[in-house]
Amino acid sequence: MRERRLNHEKRQKQIPFGNDKQMGGPDMPVMLRAQGLTKIYPAVAGSGGTGGDGGRGEVVLFRGLDLSVAAGEMVAIVGESGSGKSSLLHLLAALDRPTEGDVWVAETRLGGLNARQAAEFRNREVGYVWQFHYLLPEFTAVENVAMPLLARGVRRTEALEKARAWLGEVGLAARAGHRSGELSGGEQQRVSLARALVTGPKLLLADEPTGDLDGKTAEAVFGLIQKLHGEHPLTSVLVTHNMEFALRCGRVLRLRDGVLRTVLDAAREK
Repeated sequence: MRERRLNHEKRQKQIPFGNDKQMGGPDMPVMLRAQGLTKIYPAVAGSGGTGGDGGRGEVVLFRGLDLSVAAGEMVAIVGESGSGKSSLLHLLAALDRPTEGDVWVAETRLGGLNARQAAEFRNREVGYVWQFHYLLPEFTAVENVAMPLLARGVRRTEALEKARAWLGEVGLAARAGHRSGELSGGEQQRVSLARALVTGPKLLLADEPTGDLDGKTAEAVFGLIQKLHGEHPLTSVLVTHNMEFALRCGRVLRLRDGVLRTVLDAAREK
């Protein structure tokens, strides 16, 4: 274990994370890098002790996983349910900590952040879209979109102005005053997308953003994500089961047996 840790630390020192170049483009700096990520959930004892009824053995999602994403890339991660895709996204967003390894977003090392710093980092640098919209039902669409800005301490009038602008970006300017229960599923997800981007993040992380939608609505939401990615200075990583959508991204990676393998790399195939 000590030898593996020393080797991992040596690899970290050898890589100039913020200034490295990535295969997505010869002049594009790396925006996101995961190095030697390991995520292990420890064994849980059941009613009869470890190995007894109701217990669970140690779960190793991945060990020594590496990922590098260039600024401006749109990357899809696919894989079977339970393969660790969502857990990986949580680590990239500083929502969880790895058992070993670390993540860098530009010059920020996530492993060096405490809980308060991680929350501030997410508020400023990461837009996160969940499979379920998680809109607050007692607030209107524009108020939901403004929440990250209000949490940052932005004046309410300024926050609402920016929120209305982003609702316009996702085609919902006319629905700003409606509560989430008055919106369709596709509209709710578009509001959550506006909420994710209202703070002007560098990084967009989306976990099955079309998973709860019907085919036509899913197509509209994914097309909107593509459009916003192209129009704003975003680096995007999406987890999806929809291979058709995945293949419309610049790079497709499959997570299987704890290893990320390239399925498609459009930049290399040009």
